[in-house]
Amino acid sequence: MWTLSRVITKTTLENGVRVLSEAVSSVRSIAIGVWIDSGSRNDPEHLAGISHFVEHTVFKGTAKRRMHQIASRMESVGGYMNAFTSKEHTCYFARALDSYLARGVDSTCDLVASPVFPEREIEKEKGVVLEEIKMYEDTPDEYIADRFESVIYPAQSIGRPIIGYPKTISRLRREDLCEYVNREYTPDQIVVAAAGNLCHKTLLKSVEKAFQGLRPAGSKGPEKPELSPYMPAELSLTRPIQQGHLILGRRGITIHSKQRAVLEIINTILGGGSSSRLNQRIRERYGFCYSVYSFLNMYSDCGDFGVYVGLDASRIERSIRLIFREFDRLAQTPVSNQALNRAKGQARGGIALGLESMSNRMARLGKQELYFGKITSMDEVIAELEAVTTDEIQSFAAEFLRPEQFSRVMLVPSA
Repeated sequence: MWTLSRVITKTTLENGVRVLSEAVSSVRSIAIGVWIDSGSRNDPEHLAGISHFVEHTVFKGTAKRRMHQIASRMESVGGYMNAFTSKEHTCYFARALDSYLARGVDSTCDLVASPVFPEREIEKEKGVVLEEIKMYEDTPDEYIADRFESVIYPAQSIGRPIIGYPKTISRLRREDLCEYVNREYTPDQIVVAAAGNLCHKTLLKSVEKAFQGLRPAGSKGPEKPELSPYMPAELSLTRPIQQGHLILGRRGITIHSKQRAVLEIINTILGGGSSSRLNQRIRERYGFCYSVYSFLNMYSDCGDFGVYVGLDASRIERSIRLIFREFDRLAQTPVSNQALNRAKGQARGGIALGLESMSNRMARLGKQELYFGKITSMDEVIAELEAVTTDEIQSFAAEFLRPEQFSRVMLVPSA
């Protein structure tokens, strides 16, 4: 019996900011995250990439601190601060010794509450982001992943690269950034999550102080547009590279789906690690590739699933047949109890090992609050995985893993 219960405390401030904490007395550190319920799919089409660009430029100065002070504030006490933007969220986070909880809260909340966006720094940061775009475009597996999303979510914001495009980044103005923050960084959109050796009351006091002047919620942007129907498609690209790259994928399920645990187990069986069926078949048995794995992304109203493999371009068609053969095997032949228990054990172990990290615990708090409005215990998560049966896997695979539902994106060396 797995017992991974957690003591979670949640408070909602008068202005609407939600504060969650998990006290872990066995460590001497803390992880703090200020989560915004807004990501790249909230970007207007003509300003694609603005969420990510804002995440960069808040570090260029606030009403309280200059850029260098922001950069050194946590590092000077042995901690660090960073941020990331995803399709649906933005997070500013810090890690430090537990004695610097107040400093970590003040530093991260300050980025959200009072960025000033210096004009000169905006222009310099455009150059930085444009170089980042080039870096991703020069990284084949990153490049093909972006192209895959554009294929399964055509002409939709969730299918655009989080980082945006050179033309949209180049046109960003300070007014655009300020308008975005005023619209999206509102108290009802903010969750502060913290995990480690901390006291919730102390955390709450620090958050209240940091956000005491936070502006009330203003006018919201347009609601997420309804997704267009999915139509399988094929895209073939060439680049001056040495290796071919392939993604076979399709639209998947939402993070709220009752079949989430079933697909997570299928994902583990097919492409989750060295012992997975795809790795054993394509890499170990045939020696076709170095890297092959399956992936699963789930969002609030959609999701996607696929298989990536990097290999010689002459072996792409053969590999496609091998991948579909493994799909058919799952649909036609019940998974053995041994294989099912192995996949469940791998999932359980991943969850348990993840709890060793305060950053992971903090991230679970933030994501679950934003997606579900509540925290699901680790015992409940594991119970859902443990309840998955061989019949459920076979039935789901028979419907979900049909080859005609999969899109193909190929990136091959140019002649």
